[in-house]
Amino acid sequence: MYPVLRLMWQLFLYRRSARLPVTGIHVSHHYCLPWDIDLWRELNNGRTLTLYDMGRIPLAGRVGLIEVLRRKGWGLAIAGASVRYRRRITMFERIEMRSRVLTWDARFVYVEQSMWKSSGECANHVLYRTALTGREGIITPDRILAELGHFEPAPPAPAWARAWIEADAQRTWPPMQE
Repeated sequence: MYPVLRLMWQLFLYRRSARLPVTGIHVSHHYCLPWDIDLWRELNNGRTLTLYDMGRIPLAGRVGLIEVLRRKGWGLAIAGASVRYRRRITMFERIEMRSRVLTWDARFVYVEQSMWKSSGECANHVLYRTALTGREGIITPDRILAELGHFEPAPPAPAWARAWIEADAQRTWPPMQE
């Protein structure tokens, strides 16, 4: 089940936080709860992606995007993800989540998120390709950024992010047709 109450709690916690610039980093703290674990008593990989919503959506609020979504009737969509899992997160372990907009291109906004253990080790990391959608389809990042009052060019994507973006563009669709 989707953790609606946890998401509402995060939105409540950060409702009066300082506004962030478009590429600012939102830091939040979370616990791995009993319903987040898998058979191996660690944070389930699917639940990890769900918990990333707990950082990404408050980030959207802090940069002013939620106000724009409501005003325009737009929605958020995930168009792709690349995840690396490196360290286990066990039940009741506290984690720090960091969320930020990494860059954007003509169609998509790329959001980077990571979970950090209290030891200082990075447990996992994700790069999301996100899109805003409206009645007319995908809303271009330049239009979204204009609504936010941000007119600067996209930050350059790191080489690893560019490589993923380029590699993913080579994937066939629909899949498994070869």
